[in-house]
Amino acid sequence: MVTFLGGRVAFNRLELAGAFGDIGTDLPLILGMVAINHLDPASVFIMFGVFQIFNGLRYGIPMPVQPLKAIAAIMIATKPDVSLLFGSGLSLGLMMLFLNVTGLVSKVDRWMPKGVVRGIQAGLGFSLMTIAVGYVQKDGLAGWVLAAAGVAFVLAMSRRGGFPTALVLVLAGALYAAFLGIDLGTISAGVGIHLPHFQVPTLDAVAQGTLLLSLQQLPLSIANSVIATSLLVSDLFPSRRDITSKSISATYAGMNLIAPFFGGIPVCHGCGGLAGHYRFGARTGGSVIIYGSIYVIIGLFFASVVNELLKIFPFSVLGVILLFEGLTLLLLLKKVASDSNDLTVALVVAFMVVALPYGYLLGMVAGSALHLLLKGEKVKLEQAQ
Repeated sequence: MVTFLGGRVAFNRLELAGAFGDIGTDLPLILGMVAINHLDPASVFIMFGVFQIFNGLRYGIPMPVQPLKAIAAIMIATKPDVSLLFGSGLSLGLMMLFLNVTGLVSKVDRWMPKGVVRGIQAGLGFSLMTIAVGYVQKDGLAGWVLAAAGVAFVLAMSRRGGFPTALVLVLAGALYAAFLGIDLGTISAGVGIHLPHFQVPTLDAVAQGTLLLSLQQLPLSIANSVIATSLLVSDLFPSRRDITSKSISATYAGMNLIAPFFGGIPVCHGCGGLAGHYRFGARTGGSVIIYGSIYVIIGLFFASVVNELLKIFPFSVLGVILLFEGLTLLLLLKKVASDSNDLTVALVVAFMVVALPYGYLLGMVAGSALHLLLKGEKVKLEQAQ
């Protein structure tokens, strides 16, 4: 094992395994935007990888970097001009910077009831598990067989501490892809050096991107990327009291203020990614440094054949990884199981996140109102007794 920065960055088999704990969320969204929105693969992969490496060094824990889910979904579904994507990234960076500098993000963090945050985590977990099933379906019967074997393997190995289950899953996926046939000739012929393209988003792109994309993403980012992630850090790494909603919002802002100028997609942190890396063994920043390095290498040398190269990650394998990432979040409900009011709030918020448009925003508002109502009823009951 090799360690740096006082043990906050380590490279060993568990960090290598944990490195792939968030790939089920990231890779399909990135590939979807690259293919459908005609983004430059080199710019997207290199910038995404650089941000992973930076956060691994900055935080010394498996702090994830993820594509912004709401923005990615809108971009893939509606196919707007790609300039709006970069404009939205810049506007989100500015908005999060404002929330950070004014201290508003810390105030929202203190004000938001824990039941609401646990509900957001649970709702996201259930959503990820649902997406995982969809991934498995893409590979047909063979995908179901491979996924069932993967789930059984992870469950069987869960009792053996220190076993790199995610790494074995990825290797199994690579063997499966090799059996189906990867065009190694195409991959070798496409090797070359590619660099990100510098650009400057226009004011019009920023304005339109804000209206179409950023305003729909911001509530999700505040709830999940910042507050829920901060709470999960305190769950998993209780000694790291220096990692707060303020510090997380700062790196969120910084990444999105830089990415648009180099063709990078808007990114965030996320409790799902942190749960995924941790679930499969990651405990230091080494895991996301390894993960980011893979993206940088792909972007630098294999950008022109990225789709062929990434066939080594079958959707069924991504689905298994995503399933356990979601399950880890869903199980956090046990943190509020002893308080009936908090559990009620969490379940209501989780339902709203899963079932309603703008569910994160509505869940935050309705869940907070319900928390106050139940708290008031509890006080009245205690006074009556």
